[in-house]
Amino acid sequence: NQILFGLSAIKNLGDSAIRNIIENRNDFGCFRSLSDLCDRLPSNILNKRNLESLIHCGALDEFSENKNRAQLFSDLENVMEWASSRNRDRISGQGNLFDSVETFSEPQFSKSQHSKVDDYSLIEKLKLEKQLLGFYLSDHPLKHLSKPAKLVSPVSISNLEDISDRTKVSLVAMIPELKQITTRKGDRMAIVQLEDLSGSFEAIVFPKTYSRLSEFLLTDTRLLVWGTIDKKSDKTQLIIDDCREIDNLKLLVINLDSYQASDIRVHNKIRDCLVKFRAAKEKCGIKIPVLAAVKHENSLTYVKFGEQFCVGDIVGASKLLEENSFKVNLKSLVS
Repeated sequence: NQILFGLSAIKNLGDSAIRNIIENRNDFGCFRSLSDLCDRLPSNILNKRNLESLIHCGALDEFSENKNRAQLFSDLENVMEWASSRNRDRISGQGNLFDSVETFSEPQFSKSQHSKVDDYSLIEKLKLEKQLLGFYLSDHPLKHLSKPAKLVSPVSISNLEDISDRTKVSLVAMIPELKQITTRKGDRMAIVQLEDLSGSFEAIVFPKTYSRLSEFLLTDTRLLVWGTIDKKSDKTQLIIDDCREIDNLKLLVINLDSYQASDIRVHNKIRDCLVKFRAAKEKCGIKIPVLAAVKHENSLTYVKFGEQFCVGDIVGASKLLEENSFKVNLKSLVS
């Protein structure tokens, strides 16, 4: 399966550059490498900014092993200098005899002096795609969540309309759009658009909450959001109570066997450990969800503890649980 996407929709790529790309491709065939592209369309026709946009939106992925866009970007300056040198030689009449032949072979550009560069992270790559195309194309940031993350975020945006008024919910979402508002009293609040793989939804952040959460409420950030369904107005809205950036959030996982999981004394012991490190509601950025990983024969089941057992000090809670003979570990929300 393929997606055909017009070059004119790519940011920083003008009509003249697009026409030259298409005409050259029609006349001389497909471009075979970054050096081939730069050689056939020198910098006076296709400039560095044009090429950077083509690289970062994914249009030149086939020119690199493993579709490494960071490597292409790293190579770009040297390749352009090499192509400019060849172009100057052609203009001065010093070019290779066969450069004038339409069926020329692919120009040889040595990569031996180039150091290998690791590709961008998935999030960096997708952010660049969205900046240049207006949306995520090759993947979506919310696809790569761990199994525990899906447990602490059981609700999808598409389900919110069907949930009763004043119900507390948690979900993993992103903010494609945020609008700040100043109240009559001069306080700042926000109306945000939340988005996940199932759809989008409007949410409200009231002044007191916004003063705590403004550093987290950034566009294109993956968030674990806690909120309350509000059906008082003509449409259903979500009132945001709290949120965390999932890239920096760990879950506290307590490992139990099936016997421990069914023992009320074990439950009480765990509860006594967790309440000592309970997260303060008025504080932001230190609310760590807690899960139990219950092993039964060859299966492993994750069970979510209630929000009232979220901890503020994950190190202290882990240490106390271990002192009480529980095995614990920290799990990332991102797989």
